[in-house]
Amino acid sequence: MKYQKGITSILAVGILAIVLIAGGAAYYAVTQPDEVSNDEESMMEKDEESMMEKEDEIMMEEDKMMEETSMSTGSYEAYSPEKLSKAEDGKVVLFFRASWCPTCRALDSNIKSNLGDIPEGLTILDVDYDNSTALKQKYGVTYQHTLVQVDAEGNMIKKWTNSQTLQALASQVV
Repeated sequence: MKYQKGITSILAVGILAIVLIAGGAAYYAVTQPDEVSNDEESMMEKDEESMMEKEDEIMMEEDKMMEETSMSTGSYEAYSPEKLSKAEDGKVVLFFRASWCPTCRALDSNIKSNLGDIPEGLTILDVDYDNSTALKQKYGVTYQHTLVQVDAEGNMIKKWTNSQTLQALASQVV
């Protein structure tokens, strides 16, 4: 009988050890994916930040390139209110463009590919459609890829949509 109690105790200790080991392994298995997930999430956040920084750098380079366009031709520049004064000596068109809009991207690309062909005295101002609520309201712009010709005081002269090329845009300017 003493022998049976000893074996029972050893078995109980052995089973307890197995349960503890299995429980620890199960706990590790359950918590491990969260640690990997957190690492992956952190990496995704870093990748997203890096992509946003690169996008900002590209936009700054494009703005610089647009502003450095020769003055013997017209120009394509990022919008700022003070640039409306360029309408005193020429013509200014606001291009309400969204980065996610395929027709906007096509016209933007066409203009950039033909910067030297912008008619003298024409200034095209790139307006961020998504972040220009006040301007959209002022000119009644309800969707992207809208073009608005303005005078030096910012008064609307003409509004149109969907010019597919620089040439088509320039042909609309009065």
